[in-house]
Amino acid sequence: VQLQASGGGLVQTGGSLRLSCAGSEFTLDRRAIGWFRRAPAKEREWVSCISSSDSYVSDSVKGRFTISREIAENTVYLQMNSLKLEDTAVYYCAADPLYDRQCSAGPGFTIWGQGTLVTVSS
Repeated sequence: VQLQASGGGLVQTGGSLRLSCAGSEFTLDRRAIGWFRRAPAKEREWVSCISSSDSYVSDSVKGRFTISREIAENTVYLQMNSLKLEDTAVYYCAADPLYDRQCSAGPGFTIWGQGTLVTVSS
């Protein structure tokens, strides 16, 4: 079981990136998938979550980031627009192994991808 996070890179402030979280031998459909990030010298921060019935983004990225799921591609995306310096971090995706648990119910994210680095420069 693997999750592959990709799409990170170097971007200037105000720019956009789209992160992907793909499942390998693991279906993402009907499972809650979360995005987290860890900035240098900071605690890990929850960014967004999508389940089969709800989705949320944190207040710090609301209005700028959008989470979506493409079932046919077995991939969850995090579209990041209007990037700020403080968005610089390693971004991780994680999955709840149980089916049909909503983000609002507090999924148990026990399956993690390897992380992708997003660097926002001025």
